[in-house]
Amino acid sequence: MKIVLKKTKDLIEYENNPRNNDEAVEAVAKSIEEFGFKVPIVITSEHVIIAGHTRLKASKKLGLDEVPCIIADDLNEEQIKAFRLADNKTAELATWDFSKLEGELASIEMDMSLFGFEDLEEEVPDNATDDDFDPDSEITETPYAKNGDIFVLGDHRVMCGDATEALDVEKLVQDDIIDITFTDPPYNVDYEGTAGKIMNDKMEDNTFYLFLFKAFENIFKYTKPGGGIYVCHADTEGLNFRNAYKDAGFKLASCLIWVKNALVLGRQDYHWRHEPILYGWKEGAAHYFIDDRTQDTIWEYNKPKKNEEHPTMKPLELCGRAISNSSKVGEIVLDLFGGS
Repeated sequence: MKIVLKKTKDLIEYENNPRNNDEAVEAVAKSIEEFGFKVPIVITSEHVIIAGHTRLKASKKLGLDEVPCIIADDLNEEQIKAFRLADNKTAELATWDFSKLEGELASIEMDMSLFGFEDLEEEVPDNATDDDFDPDSEITETPYAKNGDIFVLGDHRVMCGDATEALDVEKLVQDDIIDITFTDPPYNVDYEGTAGKIMNDKMEDNTFYLFLFKAFENIFKYTKPGGGIYVCHADTEGLNFRNAYKDAGFKLASCLIWVKNALVLGRQDYHWRHEPILYGWKEGAAHYFIDDRTQDTIWEYNKPKKNEEHPTMKPLELCGRAISNSSKVGEIVLDLFGGS
């Protein structure tokens, strides 16, 4: 393998490059400036880039006339296209060992934010993952809870109460101000799965609206101005959910769509393969949203293989994405419906 110097003006960006790399150019330029050009650009014999579009843009930003290149003249056209995609994709598959990363960053006096590293907490994944904690194995006696009981689990509080009762919510929230709500109320679809039936899941139309309104009103009362709120629901009750959401005082900004990897068999003509999630916030102050312009309304996550705890369980990654998009580490999250 031979590395050759090529003039930057002679290198050609691949016109169908599917990778958006503009946001990375500054960090790559800083890296080249600090450490030199250590990773050559891979090109075809016609000087079309196979791998290294960001490095070329960074080189031009730095005013470099020449850059090291590798000519991949041993690859045919199909292999070139495949390698171009694989080079980008394989980088995405790697993950950080955050304990080791923290140690490495701590041992370096250089300002690593120049190369795309911010505070370590911002390097933590957007998604939540299962910690493999088995509550059944930790319970030494039969649990018993009565209405009004609050269980303190580290920094978290879990209450046996009623989301529509103002006094219950006041007792749960105490003196805290809610930064974000992610919640999954009953859908009013009379759903029954292997985990059993859901309470309050078969009400008359107006009764269900009032049920939602009271719960959302309680959430609104304790939410800070600008605090976000995500509400999972069923499209068949979309009108009641939206009306209660807005009537309680929240701004409805958009509706996210969770697209599942498999359909859910039902009694309707079309089987459901998605669930909508209302997204908005309490007006009165600017709402927080992660600095990421790649977010869109379609969220594709595999549904849990088994709904053992709840008939409509959500993947942890989905909940984690919403929470990390709209809140900062250490802020307070509310769910008046016990999670699913």
